[in-house]
Amino acid sequence: MTKALSKERPSPRFHGRVEGTGRECAHPGCAAAGEFRAPPLEGPGDGNRPPAFRWFCLEHVRAFNAGYNYFDGMTAEEIRVAQSPIAGWERETRAFAQGGDPGPRWRDFADPLDAIGARFRRETTAPRPDGKPLTGEDRRNLDTLGLGPDVDRMALRRRYSELVRKYHPDRNGGDRSHEARLTTVIAAYQSLRRAKAFA
Repeated sequence: MTKALSKERPSPRFHGRVEGTGRECAHPGCAAAGEFRAPPLEGPGDGNRPPAFRWFCLEHVRAFNAGYNYFDGMTAEEIRVAQSPIAGWERETRAFAQGGDPGPRWRDFADPLDAIGARFRRETTAPRPDGKPLTGEDRRNLDTLGLGPDVDRMALRRRYSELVRKYHPDRNGGDRSHEARLTTVIAAYQSLRRAKAFA
């Protein structure tokens, strides 16, 4: 008797079960609670928002899974791409897609530790004339502002003000085409303002 009940009503730890959703089973004519999700009718979507899953009771999600074919409706080429071992890895992640320091090319080194050492040497470059160190990030931010490594805090502030005036929409008749550049300039300045070299 206990076994029969546990088959009908799986435990809350049952894989994939979501209790208390308030949804009914999506199978026509079934009034049981929809506690198990299944892929939406329209497919996985474009990736810009979560798909609207269908919800079934245990009996009907099992029936659905038994007949489900992920590749249904795909062309042979789409199936080949989906089955590729690097599927989903072709796109750059957000951090890398926005650019920045690419670092040393691994193929230029026989030993990976040499590549790591090269990256470290790039990040901890020689200090400024006043003896204060500049990191690789500091140098990239100075490049963004069009400044050399020996600039002082006053010149940094002056250059920042100049670039904000140049790119701000209020100074360009409401033209917002330079907003991305302005955002980059602000981020670079804020980072340099807190850097040890300009403390």
